[in-house]
Amino acid sequence: MLTKITGTLNRVLDEEVRLQVGPFEYQILTPEFVRRQIQTRTGTEITFHLIEYIEGSQNTNKMIPRRVGFLNDMELEFFELFCTVDKIGVKKALKAMGRPIRDLADAIQRQDVKWLTTLPGIGKQTAEQIVATLKNKVTRFALSSPAISPVEAGTSTGSVDATAFEDAYSALMTLGMSPVDARNRLDQVITSGKVCKTVEDVLNVIFKKE
Repeated sequence: MLTKITGTLNRVLDEEVRLQVGPFEYQILTPEFVRRQIQTRTGTEITFHLIEYIEGSQNTNKMIPRRVGFLNDMELEFFELFCTVDKIGVKKALKAMGRPIRDLADAIQRQDVKWLTTLPGIGKQTAEQIVATLKNKVTRFALSSPAISPVEAGTSTGSVDATAFEDAYSALMTLGMSPVDARNRLDQVITSGKVCKTVEDVLNVIFKKE
């Protein structure tokens, strides 16, 4: 079983990345918060911490091995913990985890059901179940540093600063945008080629187009 893999980031797609390792290209599924951190880093070397699972059911003969990748062990550990909540499997966890783990853990610790319902695919009943299951297990994640990997550390990644990118996403969500809309707006900033060093730079590019 693979637990960590290092290679060249070939492509960043909506729900997965393609990593070149020697002659092989690997498909690695990633949650939205990881995607945002790496989408400006195509062509560079990246290490993913992995969890593997088999997708399929006993009713079909098609069993597909999948890999889910994170930038550090703490992100992976939180994902595994999140998947222990009743009725939240790997697919639902991947969809829901659109915010950094520190934000998720903080909301769970505060028992903020309303905030959790803003996550993709998470309704009130599921949010309450998340709180009931994890409220006493997430303290160390809530207190973790917001910059615990080189990609998150605020160094420039292409034309957009990584920290500014993450802060802009949070700001767009606060303004009432859906995760998909916020991501699409930020994708447009990346493809515009404009240099953005602060969250204000990113938001100016977004709203100047309207």
